[in-house]
Amino acid sequence: MTISLYRLFMIFLKVGAFTFGGGYAMIPIFERELVYRYKLIKPESFYDTLTICQSIPGAIAVNFAAFVGYKLKGYKGAFIALLGVIIPSFVFILLIAIFLFQFIEMRYVAAFFQGVRLSVVALIFLAGYKLLRQNRTYLGIFIIVFTLALIVALQAHPVIAIVFAGGFGYLVYTVRAVIAHGDS
Repeated sequence: MTISLYRLFMIFLKVGAFTFGGGYAMIPIFERELVYRYKLIKPESFYDTLTICQSIPGAIAVNFAAFVGYKLKGYKGAFIALLGVIIPSFVFILLIAIFLFQFIEMRYVAAFFQGVRLSVVALIFLAGYKLLRQNRTYLGIFIIVFTLALIVALQAHPVIAIVFAGGFGYLVYTVRAVIAHGDS
């Protein structure tokens, strides 16, 4: 399916406007819109793209918008998708800076943000569950456990854990490819 720049902008604007909690909370909504509703990305390609966007510096939502926009519509698509995902955050931050500090002590405002905070946790767990489902191999589970052990038990910096896990994954998959190529 092809998509207009306007529709691409509206998809990313909608996701940016109605998702609290950052990039990881956006993943299930991006998936629903891009994979299932508009069928712009295949499910396996979605998770490959997500992995790439998580691996490079920067906010995942911004990286994802630029990458997907570029894949779908080139440089114009990257720019339009970026605008779509950034504008809502910019507007919300501006409004917060202007108004929220006057109302933050109000009981109803505090209760609202407590509910938002908890829903963000659920969205992040959902994104993690879907990523885990895509990588349900012994190697994938080993890398997850290894990364958790590095971060939680050994208190390694997350960047170090990512580098080790990425290097290990590269080594294992390269060896597998060499063995598979050598057998044929």
